[in-house]
Amino acid sequence: MTESRPPLRRGTARVEQIPVTWVAPERTEPAAKLVIWLAPGLMEMQSVEPMLVRLARAGYVAASFDSWERGSRGHESLETLMPRVAANFPLVAWPVLGHGALEVLRVADWATRTFDVAAPFAVGGDSLGGDIAVAAAGLDPRIGCVATTVATPDWRRTGGPLAPGAPDAYARYFYDLVDPLTNVASYAHRPAMAFECGAIDERVPPAGAQRFVAALAGLYADDAASKLRVTLHPDVGHETTPAMRDRCLDWLREHH
Repeated sequence: MTESRPPLRRGTARVEQIPVTWVAPERTEPAAKLVIWLAPGLMEMQSVEPMLVRLARAGYVAASFDSWERGSRGHESLETLMPRVAANFPLVAWPVLGHGALEVLRVADWATRTFDVAAPFAVGGDSLGGDIAVAAAGLDPRIGCVATTVATPDWRRTGGPLAPGAPDAYARYFYDLVDPLTNVASYAHRPAMAFECGAIDERVPPAGAQRFVAALAGLYADDAASKLRVTLHPDVGHETTPAMRDRCLDWLREHH
């Protein structure tokens, strides 16, 4: 016998210049809970629709969006962009990360007006989308839960293959304001954060998440063990596995 599943609502919107897609239960409880989940790399928001569906079936209002210079808002082909990223990651990527984190706040504001959702919110994502989610949690105390796969709070990707690079003043502004690893005090509201990392991920070394959690230990005090988690998945590189997604969903259910 096929298990019946509750019907879902789906839609799209434009929040100023930001395209948004969302999935929600057909009926939501008063003060429903919001999860914003972001796509990896430069992929479009539609690529994470399966995760949005899973979140909606778990009772959340789930949304994603194409942040600045990603997905449908990208203005450069991968063939021309990736060599520039490899040559100078800070110059090219730090503004992408910073703009994305700020836009999470705008989409959360829109969601509170559009759906019956209330803080605290949750954010998450894969790879670069997860990096943005972690950074956003340091900007907005309404964010109470974060779940990521193959992501890092270390914008310098310390220990990875990228050249150190030299940011200009514009890129450096975002790093100084938003980079999680150098803005630990921004997490004084102590959001629950889980990092699902590939143990052999050379592109985004898991040591960045481990250093971040260690730096937060004093700030979180007795909550550190229950609200901060770094999991290394053996024999996994820079890829999101089904087990990682499952653990993210479990984390959200536990803490959001």
